[in-house]
Amino acid sequence: MSYTGAVKVGGPPDVHELTDLIVSKVAVGPMNNNAYLLRCRATDEQLLIDAAAEPHTLLSMFGDSGISSVVTTHQHADHWGALREVVDATGARTYAGRYDADGIPVPTDVLVEDGDTVRVGQVELTARHLVGHTPGSIALVYDDPHGHPHVFTGDCLFPGGVGNTHNDPAAFARLIDDVETKLFGELPDETWVYPGHGDDTTLGTERPHLAEWRARGW
Repeated sequence: MSYTGAVKVGGPPDVHELTDLIVSKVAVGPMNNNAYLLRCRATDEQLLIDAAAEPHTLLSMFGDSGISSVVTTHQHADHWGALREVVDATGARTYAGRYDADGIPVPTDVLVEDGDTVRVGQVELTARHLVGHTPGSIALVYDDPHGHPHVFTGDCLFPGGVGNTHNDPAAFARLIDDVETKLFGELPDETWVYPGHGDDTTLGTERPHLAEWRARGW
């Protein structure tokens, strides 16, 4: 597999070719955000996860077919900085977690709850509501019928730990509980993790460190 998930701002996308889905990862903006373009092989329909920054970069990825939808993983501004430009240019339908939508200045067409299905062509993604980094963060799980699952975690899970909870012990406890229960508790070690910033990882790589993360409190 040539895909590594290592991208840098100004560099080309890295493309993960799965049987039914193509995932293109690009880094954009001053906070090195990851944006993910998902394309259904059967229909060529496309979905973007986090229109973070650099609308020209994102629009150039879409090609002539454009995109049908944009999912914003959470309300922090570095994850929706290009959303207005992308929506205006493509007419894409917008999705966000119900409890974060009010913090996103572009209207949300579909309010997403835990367990909801988000579709791109014939591919189904399952939303998981993860509380702590923000009230309404969502991760998207693709349970690949031809292989291991894939999960797009926004800022809730990274290599080396969960997302920033701003020195709030209660928020940290809720986030690590949700991540451990809804991701580690339900998905196998082979699950590929696509975070909101930085390199990819797998649940198996991170699982041995859960107790360490709880002990340190971040």
